[in-house]
Amino acid sequence: MAGYYPYGGGSPVPPPPEQRASTALRTVLIVAAIAGVATVVAGLLIVFRSPEEYGLASNRDSLQVQAQPKPSGQPEQALFQAAPDVPPPLPEIKPAPAMLPSTPVRLVIKRLGINAPIKSVGLAKNGTIEVPPIDNHNLVGWYRNMSTPGEAGPAVLLGHKDTRTRSAVFARLPELRHGDVIEVKRQDKTTAVFTVGGVEQANKQTFPTQRVYGPQENAQLHLITCGGTYNRSTGHYTDNVIVYATMTSSYRS
Repeated sequence: MAGYYPYGGGSPVPPPPEQRASTALRTVLIVAAIAGVATVVAGLLIVFRSPEEYGLASNRDSLQVQAQPKPSGQPEQALFQAAPDVPPPLPEIKPAPAMLPSTPVRLVIKRLGINAPIKSVGLAKNGTIEVPPIDNHNLVGWYRNMSTPGEAGPAVLLGHKDTRTRSAVFARLPELRHGDVIEVKRQDKTTAVFTVGGVEQANKQTFPTQRVYGPQENAQLHLITCGGTYNRSTGHYTDNVIVYATMTSSYRS
């Protein structure tokens, strides 16, 4: 502690014990108060500069079931773009025969470091698809009103891009490329292996309903998360990122 200068100069003269204690206490309180204010200000600056990472909005994104397609930007790769009636992009590998229905239990994408449990979700009262709880960053939702992964037709899995405090399970979904491998472990102890055909980014106001939810002969897997720009006024992202994959093999776990 700095010395006490009773006359404004000279050698430091230690204060009496009681005064030393009270001075130390005042010093500690002042330093603590300054540090607290600095921490709060720094925290607010960080949050306001990156609202999408800290979930400032109380209502998180819902995925629209009904909309019309319109592909948009190309952030990091040449994204799939096509007219509304064009089917999903297919990988160059021949599709595997579809399997019997079985509830999905876990999603594994080794390239992205994803190994997440799957929760069954349905429709919310407003007609949108339910999404996994926002406070669980590593949980994927399977839309149970459609095919199970590995069954003929499109299986739809949903995941958050971020939560109120951190990035979430599908944060890196736009990094997937044509030919990447996705695995879905099922309740019947089989694993359906899917190969990515393409990735699309679509505005939420023009969501490609037919391409995502329309009937398909082969076993398809469609992964959906948020993308585009975070809109502070609505608390939502402007776009959806959609990964289209086809089952190309399977094995018993």
